[in-house]
Amino acid sequence: MKEVTVRMINPTIRKWLRKDVSAAMMFLAPSGIGFAMFYLIPFVMGVFYSFMDSTIDGHFVEFDNYRELLESGSFRKAASNTFYFSAISVPLMLVLSLGLAMLLNKNTYFRNWLRTGYVLPLVVPVASIILIWQMLFDWNGSLNAWLNNFGIDRVDWMKTDAARNVIIVVYLWKNIGYNVILFLAGLQQIPKDYYETAQIEGAGRLRQFRSITLVYLTSSMFFVVIMSIINSFKVFRETYLIAGEYPHDSIYMLQHYMNNMFMSLDVQKLTAAATLMFICILLIVLGLFAFERRHRQFME
Repeated sequence: MKEVTVRMINPTIRKWLRKDVSAAMMFLAPSGIGFAMFYLIPFVMGVFYSFMDSTIDGHFVEFDNYRELLESGSFRKAASNTFYFSAISVPLMLVLSLGLAMLLNKNTYFRNWLRTGYVLPLVVPVASIILIWQMLFDWNGSLNAWLNNFGIDRVDWMKTDAARNVIIVVYLWKNIGYNVILFLAGLQQIPKDYYETAQIEGAGRLRQFRSITLVYLTSSMFFVVIMSIINSFKVFRETYLIAGEYPHDSIYMLQHYMNNMFMSLDVQKLTAAATLMFICILLIVLGLFAFERRHRQFME
């Protein structure tokens, strides 16, 4: 009797599954076609061109374009600046966003207003407020005027090594609100009973933070770190709008180099640089995934 029932149900289930899969594929098809046309196919073509000497009737030159790229002083400068920027800005982003999230998670005065203030940079276009940043950090700008009132000499922010600090501040201002939201969501999922039990057992705030907060925020922190690293490689827009095509050497990033190669129609170096950038980001993300997996296994 059971075998007859299973035989009667299985065709129905199979038919339902096939119908569900076909409907899902129909809904996913437009997104899949758009992703293939505007992302996947151009990326594959870019990798292919990075091994050619020309985009028209080109010949396969193996890794010659990559050798020339690595021997280029401007590329090495752009790569070192980009990685230095990420190494400084991402930890700062992580610490500040977590600290602000923990502050906003408490019954702080003006908490709702503060939340709105941190979210506003996400909805305001960067191009529309770049003029304000330029006025703030100009030689005759507001910041130098305030510093002068305290007897501090003026700083040419965008034409000295201080330009790197300006870009870090802009990056933090633009992206910190998104990370605060993610951390707030993670903090609100932690049961308060855990903290009350830890207090009864005599655990201090540092021990509670290390043993409860950080443990339960592992997944949120992992996602925040990945997004922060990716966004740090996309800081070109802010730098370009503030400092132009050829900024100070300290903020000459990989995307500046690729933009200049595009302007000079050097497609081979452009695609080779883009491929190397993609490989670096991919290796970093895979390393973080491996670290997160080991940490999860250790906690279990």
